[in-house]
Amino acid sequence: MRGRRSAAMPADNISVVKLTQRQVRILNGKNYATVATVMPDGGPEATLVWIETDGTYVYFNTAFPRLKARNLERDNRVAIVVFDPAHPYRDAVAIRGRAQLITEGANEHIEKLARMYTGRAFKGFRPDQKRVIVKVTPERIHMQ
Repeated sequence: MRGRRSAAMPADNISVVKLTQRQVRILNGKNYATVATVMPDGGPEATLVWIETDGTYVYFNTAFPRLKARNLERDNRVAIVVFDPAHPYRDAVAIRGRAQLITEGANEHIEKLARMYTGRAFKGFRPDQKRVIVKVTPERIHMQ
């Protein structure tokens, strides 16, 4: 996979925090996540996204020129909160980490997430947008 590092992303000094089986279950359930990025003035910007994990990294999808993509390109710090609505105070995970933006395979990735969350093909493709996969390296994880 090819990706772009933002100027704020250190090259090789990120330590990956291991996800537990419980955290993987929450992240790979049909649970929506809130993703917070950093605005140019230092303030937070939060949006709702579809999310998944491979057990090591956390992934979501966005597009340029959307605000979260622009924020992450400039400053790759990200915070994610996801919970199981059946047990919101027991099965909740908060992750802080660093994001890498990956263009290769991004259209296929949003299709995969759309089918997982809605059971249908993704209908939000726009010619003025370029899809990107956001690959998050967890640095801190907190469970409820």
